Amino acid sequence: MLDFVVTFNCLVAVIVTVAYFYQLVYLLVGLVNRKRQDNREPSTLHRFAVVISARNEEAVIGTLLESLRKQNYPSHLLDLYVIADNCTDRTAQVSRECGATVYERFNKVKVGKGYAMDEFFRRLTADGRNDYDGYFVFDADNIVDPNFVREMNRTFDTGKYAAITSYRNSKNFSDNWISAGYSLWFLREARFLNFPRMLMGTTCAISGTGFLVSGDVIRQQGGWPYHLLTEDIEFSVNCALKGQTIGYCDKAVIYDEQPVTFSQSWDQRLRWSKGFYQVDAKYTLSLVKGCGKGKRGFGCYDMLMTVAPAMFLTLFTLVLNGIIVAACLTQPTFAALQVVSTCLEFMMSAVVSFYMCLFMFGAVTTITEWKNIHATVSQKLISVFTFPLFMFTYVPISLAALVRRVEWKPIYHGKLTASAQK
Repeated sequence: MLDFVVTFNCLVAVIVTVAYFYQLVYLLVGLVNRKRQDNREPSTLHRFAVVISARNEEAVIGTLLESLRKQNYPSHLLDLYVIADNCTDRTAQVSRECGATVYERFNKVKVGKGYAMDEFFRRLTADGRNDYDGYFVFDADNIVDPNFVREMNRTFDTGKYAAITSYRNSKNFSDNWISAGYSLWFLREARFLNFPRMLMGTTCAISGTGFLVSGDVIRQQGGWPYHLLTEDIEFSVNCALKGQTIGYCDKAVIYDEQPVTFSQSWDQRLRWSKGFYQVDAKYTLSLVKGCGKGKRGFGCYDMLMTVAPAMFLTLFTLVLNGIIVAACLTQPTFAALQVVSTCLEFMMSAVVSFYMCLFMFGAVTTITEWKNIHATVSQKLISVFTFPLFMFTYVPISLAALVRRVEWKPIYHGKLTASAQK
């Protein structure tokens, strides 16, 4: 029994380490390389449309539209659209007053951002207005840096990318440990996932908001046919499978509002977790096959590891060790005590290693992005310690997502901070 426990635990540790070792390489690349200073002048100022899917966002959407109207980019090349999705407030009216073209949608069956965007593109096509070079996608609570569109256009003009994602900062990092946890995760994603991917020439991943999709891609796929609960990840996986590259522009900055209550955070991350399972069920086999296909092979592998429920391998191992410990407690022999000791040692080591790994990512992200985090010194330091705890709460959320029926629920916003407007 002891040999089995030791061998099994070591095997799990080796599998997880080998599978995710490449992300340590990403970390090193992100540390060694400074932010790209791409000052190449684009040959063309492209014509773009902004797409905002909003549900009952009258409190914040005006601020977003105002920041878009103040872009350091020719206004006649940037059209603003809002798809008011099942709204019961003044979202549509406020959007029109702010200069946006509004499409209202009322559909209680096909609910969610993916369906809303798909309907928007179909209606835009029906109106003969689908000739844009690219489409920006934002959430209603965002605030956009004045140079956002100009910087994205610079990257888009290279003609290399099916889509481009941006640097996602936070409006409300300092509110509490929940908003700080979200913020550090997205900052880490920008600096130590998408930035290294860009440098290494592989595909990045979009993350819900602050991204640009080529108009050719939208027209080729007939709209936005991504309707899973995590339509952004579904799109990213499809790009990897097709060999299309998603780029990253670190000089294009958006400020995003994060949930501050655990109940809202639970609902949002429950949807994300369920959406990841949906992506796993639909695309895992295709991603596995894609791993061996030339240049796109690594992109497929990266997406496979991104959506893989690796947490359950660790949880399964912890549960198995716990069962063995419980069984051995009824056998007070020297051999049984050795097994119990080995199992408890592994369980403690796994938890501590998980915490320390997350602590390291949080600490490195905080240090490297220190000037971009709008919070006091003490708030930044405390968030390094609470970040692993925030990530640990994914364990019950992920378990609940396995068995619960999950539907798309809106997250209501209303945060506006001075720091986000700088």
